[in-house]
Amino acid sequence: MKSPYDVIIKPVLTEQSYEGMADRKYTFIVDRNANKTEIKQAIETIFGVTVEKVNTQIREGKMKRRGRFEGQRPTTKRAVVKLTENSKTIEFFEGMA
Repeated sequence: MKSPYDVIIKPVLTEQSYEGMADRKYTFIVDRNANKTEIKQAIETIFGVTVEKVNTQIREGKMKRRGRFEGQRPTTKRAVVKLTENSKTIEFFEGMA
């Protein structure tokens, strides 16, 4: 069984994710092999909140060039987590927005 800290890699701090905080939606980069149930359990364990819904998306890495050398950024998986109405907010994001 995976540790919750192995499932959640890092939060996503962008303008779009800040706008989602008003609707109690938080965005995280998660392990590529994690499913929605594992993500939900990890968020509830780490932050002590109640999760209503989890949406995931896989973002393919872009091709990048530096001179004549080509490479590819890594492919990542993102999870947008929606909390229930009676759940507390995630304190980590409080000071950011």
